[in-house]
Amino acid sequence: MSTATPEHSTAPGPAPSTTAPLVTGIGVAAPNGLGAKAWWDAVLRGESGIRPLTRFDASRYPVRLAGEVPGFVDEDHLTSRLLPQTDRVTRLSLAAAQEALDDAGTDPAALPDYSAGVVTASSAGGFEFGQRELQALWSKGGQHVSAYQSFAWFYAVNTGQISIRHGLRGSSGVVVCEQAGGLDAVAHARRQIRRGSRMMITGGVDSGLCPWGWAAHLAGGGLSTVDDPARAYLPFSAEATGHVVGEGGALFVLEDAASARARGADAYGTVAGYAATFDGPGTPRLADAARLALADAAVRPDEIDLVFADAAGERAADRAEAAALAEVFGAYGVPVTAPKSMTGRLLAGGASLDLAAALFAVRDQVIPPTTGTEHPADDCPLDLVTTTRTGVRLRHTLVLARGRGGFNSAAVVSAPPRRP
Repeated sequence: MSTATPEHSTAPGPAPSTTAPLVTGIGVAAPNGLGAKAWWDAVLRGESGIRPLTRFDASRYPVRLAGEVPGFVDEDHLTSRLLPQTDRVTRLSLAAAQEALDDAGTDPAALPDYSAGVVTASSAGGFEFGQRELQALWSKGGQHVSAYQSFAWFYAVNTGQISIRHGLRGSSGVVVCEQAGGLDAVAHARRQIRRGSRMMITGGVDSGLCPWGWAAHLAGGGLSTVDDPARAYLPFSAEATGHVVGEGGALFVLEDAASARARGADAYGTVAGYAATFDGPGTPRLADAARLALADAAVRPDEIDLVFADAAGERAADRAEAAALAEVFGAYGVPVTAPKSMTGRLLAGGASLDLAAALFAVRDQVIPPTTGTEHPADDCPLDLVTTTRTGVRLRHTLVLARGRGGFNSAAVVSAPPRRP
């Protein structure tokens, strides 16, 4: 179910914006790189972050691979006061939010009250924190359960902690729609900018790499049991056997275009179009989401230069996505890539990380590769990019995401408009 928390204030704000908001900052925590630059450099090298689990002993489980964020030292990013009250997912989120703000070169404290907010996506909240407190409950008793359990597990906790840390008292919320959430959160933030907010922190980060989380992933199905990290997750391949789970994601600073230009901010680009659909019984609607997003952006299919695929890594789901792309663009009609082949599927963080890749791709005029898959299956008629492509022209890119249960989301990422 997609949800949003009530707005923090009904105080009147500035007049609604009529121009597309700009992405001025990006923060990343990914299995193949901590920090946006480290991650993007690794992506262009085709460097995978999928490897055997280290966060717990997975030797007795049928699946033992995951995408873990490397080199994250909690104390480097959080104060000692915050450490006891936060789960790993919130710590990653706070770090990504700080990087995005630093990248944007903006200080939310300098903005008028209620003009900046937070919208994040989450699929599970603080799973590891919850597991730890359940262990304390059953092994020691209720008096040993942390008072912070009352909120540290909650899927809205990332929004709340980012808001508190940076004094963001404007419209805020959280969306819950699995893999599609990373796009849906940005779309919700985009609406808030158009309604008069000056700035929003938005995107998605997820983490559930603990025994309790692993039990949920296994129960959900679709995981590859292949032990070779290079062969476990093969989107659109005839040899696909499922996906690999990862942790991390990306957060963005989204700003009103006039405000960003007034302070001389550089922009990565715009989220020029967005749409969401929901599958009916036997009626997949991913193609409809793509078409509606293009219409929202006023972009024709022939103007899309690259698609970032959802890339489920399951044969039936891959065939369905390839069919949707052929329906919109024609067979082999547009380059398609899935850099999540290097990270695994990150739940709510996956689509936001693809959105970051789309923004960097447009900035650098380069197409990142899909790794593992050497060529797509015959029943997936795609121009799948398997090595980094340079010397390309990227004006508009399309990012697709599908969430468990029928959620479909699509976003058009475009180069920033020229300064007047």
